Amino acid sequence: MRIAVFGANGPTGRHLTDQALAAGHEVVAVTRRPGSLSARPGLTVAVADATDPAAVHAALGGTDAVLSALGARFSKQTITTYSASATAITDGMARHGIKPLLVVSSSIADPSWRPTGAHFFNHVLDPLVNRRLGRTLHEDMRRMEAEIRATDLDWTLVRPSGLFEHPVVTDYRTAEASADGVFTARVDLAASMLRELEERRYVRTAMGVITTAVKPNIAKLIWNEGVKKK
Repeated sequence: MRIAVFGANGPTGRHLTDQALAAGHEVVAVTRRPGSLSARPGLTVAVADATDPAAVHAALGGTDAVLSALGARFSKQTITTYSASATAITDGMARHGIKPLLVVSSSIADPSWRPTGAHFFNHVLDPLVNRRLGRTLHEDMRRMEAEIRATDLDWTLVRPSGLFEHPVVTDYRTAEASADGVFTARVDLAASMLRELEERRYVRTAMGVITTAVKPNIAKLIWNEGVKKK
């Protein structure tokens, strides 16, 4: 399969690219910074801003499926990265006749998500970090989800919990809407997306993904994912 990966030079996109190539897929890595990706067999780099419809349309030519791992940092200002890229990508896919689309969103997009037994997270960290510091980011994620739901593509909204780095794929768990857990390793997130692309168990719905085998340092996670500059 020839897969377009948006956000290919980001932390999750790199895992997606590596795992897809290892599985024998061809990858079109869509990025604004081509110099950050090393040449490898099966890898094509397409230079494009994911919010530019013309550039996205050009990048999608000849691909069979689209995986988006685009992301943004917390900001007090209005964020449009997710919704603007969703518009450009879904329009480009419709023009090319491409159906499968998997897009990274967040468990926060599920209003009923409350991890079992996570009292400190549910009553302290979530209200402070996700609902306040990350308010504008998650508002745009919800706009993105609404735009994608309105299409006739074979979409899956992929909802991880708190993202962190881990060297190997674990025995992660998936569930419809959102998964009952606080953390998700990026390597597991990538693996779950590629497996879903093959199995298509969550077409036209949301898929929660969590990691339970290992846990990150919470303070480091908040700093790396929401505060530290790129």
